[in-house]
Amino acid sequence: MGSVRWAFRCGSWTPSRSDWLLAARCIQREEKDRIGQFVFAKDAKSAMAGRLLLRRFVCEKMGVPWSEIRLERSPRGKPYLAAPLKVSSDSGSAWSFNLSHQGDYAVLAAEQGMQVGVDIMKTTMPGSSSVPEFFRIMTRQFTAYEWSIIQSAGSEHQQLAAFYRHWALKESFIKAIGTGLGFNLQRVEFHLPSEPLAQGQVLRQTKMHLDEEEEEDWMFEESLLDAEHHVAVALGPADIPGFAPLPALLPPPSTFTLLSFGELIASASPLTDEDSAYWESFKMKAEAPQRQSDAHTST
Repeated sequence: MGSVRWAFRCGSWTPSRSDWLLAARCIQREEKDRIGQFVFAKDAKSAMAGRLLLRRFVCEKMGVPWSEIRLERSPRGKPYLAAPLKVSSDSGSAWSFNLSHQGDYAVLAAEQGMQVGVDIMKTTMPGSSSVPEFFRIMTRQFTAYEWSIIQSAGSEHQQLAAFYRHWALKESFIKAIGTGLGFNLQRVEFHLPSEPLAQGQVLRQTKMHLDEEEEEDWMFEESLLDAEHHVAVALGPADIPGFAPLPALLPPPSTFTLLSFGELIASASPLTDEDSAYWESFKMKAEAPQRQSDAHTST
């Protein structure tokens, strides 16, 4: 059974002209065009990193030559491998993969034989309201029990950290099952372990209740990329060929490996010609809105 956890710090990435143009040449033309339409450089870099993470995974772990990878998006915007349709793997088990980017990172989680969803959240102060007002606006997203845990976490910053931790857990599950905005988040309730999260460690003790019943078939891995960025990975069964229930004994969870840009494109090969205007357009973009509210973006 294969397992992949990769991260790229796009927030501190300041690509050179040659790096940005090479990255643009190594993704599909329609994705390059989509990324070029972002108003802010922060969003363009996050989306570019996500595309490169995904192509690196398909190339290196699924054994598909870079030039033969064809990625498309589902009606809900979730990327999937459209070609080649048949991919050989060492164990024969199907791969599931998922991406998320928010704050300073883009992350990819992939698993063989299980369904996977990943979500990253950065703990930030609300952009235009107080913390109590922000929580009031978000009341319907969590159960009464979850709010009791969030609001008893300590300082406002600690409460926000607990809020985003719960949010990442819910998003990871929804992304794993492929359900969009129509899902009632109060159907899902998370029970956190007493053990605190710490950098360099992965917790698997968090339990999920669905419609007030504990779900034994789902597992959640939680980790901190740094003091402000919380990542949740949902792992569960899928009712499609190649997937099976969670095995009784899983290998120890893996921490996220932070990749450099060189590692990100180590297996890449250009798909299109160089477009110097693409760099000119990118360097004209502001890094982020003056009042950066860290809007959440997942793909």
